[in-house]
Amino acid sequence: MSFNAATFFVDRHVAEGRGERSAFRHHGRTITCADVAEAANRAGHALAGLGLGIEQRVVLALDDSPAFVATFWAAAKLGAVAVPVNTLMRSEEYAFLLQDSRARIVVAEPAVAETIRGVSTSSPWLRAVLTTDELARLMAKAPSDLTPAATVDEDVMYWGYTSGSTGLPKAAVHSHRDFVAAADLVGVGIFGLGPDDLTFSASKMYFAFGLGNTLYFPQRVGASSLLVPERLDPARIFELIEAERPTVFFAVATVYARLLQIADAKPRDLSSLRLCVSSGEALPPAVFDAWRERFGLVLHDVVGSTEALHDFIANPPGATRRGSAGKVVPGFEARLVDDEGQPVATGTVGHLLIKGPTTSSYYWNRRERTRTTMLGEWLRTGDMFSRDEDGYFYLAGRSDDMLKVRGMWVSPIEIEAALVAHPDVIEAAVVGRPDGDGLLKAHAFVVMRPGHALAETDMKAFLHERLAGYKIPDRIEVVDDLPKTATGKIQRFRLR
Repeated sequence: MSFNAATFFVDRHVAEGRGERSAFRHHGRTITCADVAEAANRAGHALAGLGLGIEQRVVLALDDSPAFVATFWAAAKLGAVAVPVNTLMRSEEYAFLLQDSRARIVVAEPAVAETIRGVSTSSPWLRAVLTTDELARLMAKAPSDLTPAATVDEDVMYWGYTSGSTGLPKAAVHSHRDFVAAADLVGVGIFGLGPDDLTFSASKMYFAFGLGNTLYFPQRVGASSLLVPERLDPARIFELIEAERPTVFFAVATVYARLLQIADAKPRDLSSLRLCVSSGEALPPAVFDAWRERFGLVLHDVVGSTEALHDFIANPPGATRRGSAGKVVPGFEARLVDDEGQPVATGTVGHLLIKGPTTSSYYWNRRERTRTTMLGEWLRTGDMFSRDEDGYFYLAGRSDDMLKVRGMWVSPIEIEAALVAHPDVIEAAVVGRPDGDGLLKAHAFVVMRPGHALAETDMKAFLHERLAGYKIPDRIEVVDDLPKTATGKIQRFRLR
């Protein structure tokens, strides 16, 4: 059917009389729904004037800013494909993405644009690299109205690049209708977003999780969100919550742990928040407990992926279970299977398969990965879970992170949660390493609170009270920090 997501998420609010409602807060300034619509139209004319057409790609190397919003919706309105990418990559990474995406135009932060221009000659498809300032000058001269392209709901409008834990990035493709389904099932159905909400996401919009939290979830219901371009440290997050008074906060579990580290330095007012959402990695029960004790707020753990656009398992408000990733989001289906693809019993760890209206149908130019991941209507997530009798799921780890010790499966997530339960441990990561006999054993890395130290024997004694003997790490090593992806996920392959 004929459909354009920009018309639905942006123009609809103006057409229905909500043009003066706040859509975004940026550096203390309100950006209205009418402002967004006009900016997207002007950006659309600017991009079209440079040769961007239907189904062609535009790379967005942009921070969370009005320029990102305008460029993203302009691309959708033109029937083009928005490809948001991290603004902190190396030149060779940008060179790969230009080649792989065959992008026609890049819109980037000034410093990033300079880096991309340095490798742009490697891409024969690229026509222009614009800085945000250059885009603004073109927009100032452009008309304020724009007729949407004659797209249908199945047309592709977004590529989300994801690399998992290793390997070259691959683009999961998503259509216009995927965005509506994700907003309805997750943004409204799980988070209960309404017109009076103000969302704040520590995860940036160039990640699929942040894109929903900040951009199209609130725009689905006429709510608003904070646009924060800079990288956020814990102190700045507290400052923004106190100053802007958001109602919903999104972050990865590591961010919540870091916030708790400085929470006692001075009083913190989080009274505006009605919902705190944790995603991207397993939420340790110790962090769950500490956050509730410190602020009286429940952390709602959720699970999703770029391939599914956003979440498919979630702890909904009022039904959160400590230590669990939650239940299947209504509208999705889930299966847990063994290595042969057969269903596993309740309480048994298996490979998670997901079926739902937002899942990507393929990876761009990755035929074999598509065949092993997109199994017809089912998406192989690469995660290992168990499920209890009440339908709650419990993350065991990535399939390539699971350990087989003494012939028994061991979840690194379980060991990490036990380690973080120690009051002096901030973060932990567990990987498999062979011992002197070549047998695989668990090896733990821990980050201690400043000024604290703990003998390895004492830590193992602490774990013996919480874990079966075969799950105790062979080594526990104290480190200053853990290697992470830009989304905050621990890079276990680097520890290995």
